[in-house]
Amino acid sequence: MPDDDVAALRSSVARRFAQTVEELSRLVAIPGIAWPAFPPEQLERSAEAVQELVRAAGFADAEILRATRPDGRPGGPAVVAHRPPAPGQPTVLLYAHHDVQPTGDAELWDTEPFTATERDGRLYGRGAADDKAGILVHLGACIALADVYGKAPGVGVTLFIEGEEEAGSPSFRRFLEAHRDRLAADVIIVADSSNWAVGTPAVTTSLRGLVDGTFEVSVLAHAVHSGIFSGPVLDAPTVLARLIATLHDEEGNVAVAGLVAGDDPDIEYPEEQYRRDAAVLDGVELAGSGSVSARLWTRPALSIIGLDAPGVAVASNSIQPRARAKFSLRLAPGQDPDAALESVRKHLEAHIPFGAHLRFEPGERGSAYLADTESPAATRLMWALEAAWGTSPVRMGMGGSIPFIADLTEVFPDADVLITGVEDPDSRAHSANESLHLGEFGRCILAEALLLAALRRPPGAADAL
Repeated sequence: MPDDDVAALRSSVARRFAQTVEELSRLVAIPGIAWPAFPPEQLERSAEAVQELVRAAGFADAEILRATRPDGRPGGPAVVAHRPPAPGQPTVLLYAHHDVQPTGDAELWDTEPFTATERDGRLYGRGAADDKAGILVHLGACIALADVYGKAPGVGVTLFIEGEEEAGSPSFRRFLEAHRDRLAADVIIVADSSNWAVGTPAVTTSLRGLVDGTFEVSVLAHAVHSGIFSGPVLDAPTVLARLIATLHDEEGNVAVAGLVAGDDPDIEYPEEQYRRDAAVLDGVELAGSGSVSARLWTRPALSIIGLDAPGVAVASNSIQPRARAKFSLRLAPGQDPDAALESVRKHLEAHIPFGAHLRFEPGERGSAYLADTESPAATRLMWALEAAWGTSPVRMGMGGSIPFIADLTEVFPDADVLITGVEDPDSRAHSANESLHLGEFGRCILAEALLLAALRRPPGAADAL
């Protein structure tokens, strides 16, 4: 790409950046949460606000669409818009999501969760990073492209801003199938991942898969007095704790037989950096064996993310008859999600102590992902990131999961899927004090604008990117 074009795109992004941050701040103010326990009106407000921004960015046909979830309920509102390509040019699908996670304990926040607050070069607020910033990266890049190349910059663009990602995207597959022709693209850019560090961009080359579920242990038909009956029978929380303890070996490796582990990554994640990024307390030993990057990206990881037992404040002096836990199991690339769930079920059945009764309920499931880092689109992405940051990007695995990536690759098998993102290790997505590094935000917008420009086909090369 000519240096003049790079400079023009850089100037366009910088000139409009303050307005872009203000637009992001307006989105952060809307508590659009797709979980059933939260007001659906706020999610609708969020979709309408995104639709307004998309139209202002030059996509006059922006619509709010939805599909039906498997349980028959309507899915979350998604915004879809399209700008057709010039003859012989490719179409790029730009994905992000406008729904957010609940805030959790408000006392853990240093600022109001739904008031975007700028401090020390970061913008704080729920959704500031995950993933409302992704929306503005897409819009900012499209505006810069039109600013430099005119209203017909060549490459076609379809925007798909989902409205239920944080609720597990239950209607996602049906949405893709219902709007297959409208969403079809040569390249798909998913802006929902992270960079290596502030100042160092990354291409997400792999994602772990995910399954979750609950298991309940029962020891009594009902609660009984702990003084009269304790001793001969253990309470259900204790039995549950003993069962949970069997899920890992003495080193902290997952002890469930039948789970897949992949090869060690080429890049290492230094232990000190991990301890700092993950806020590990002093003196706490890391679990598992092998390199940190392998434990994060190519091996299974099992966490207990919820417990049902009486809270301490309301506990009566009785033997509890039942207790329940929710688990989240991250899967290495190559692992079949259904087989992983069956492995967990068999492990629990084999290790339930004292003959307690077990009830197992599988939950969500999603496949892992491995990128083709040598595709033409991927090599252009690497160039764009280096041009925007001034340093070579890292090819990085991701310990997290984006289950719908598997749906995208299955419904659009000929499209190149590129996973990018605005987060850095201190963004704290899903946690209190979520934030966005504003310098990285600007570089992300520039990188995507450069990528869209680089994806244009030269004359006479209509069959290649």
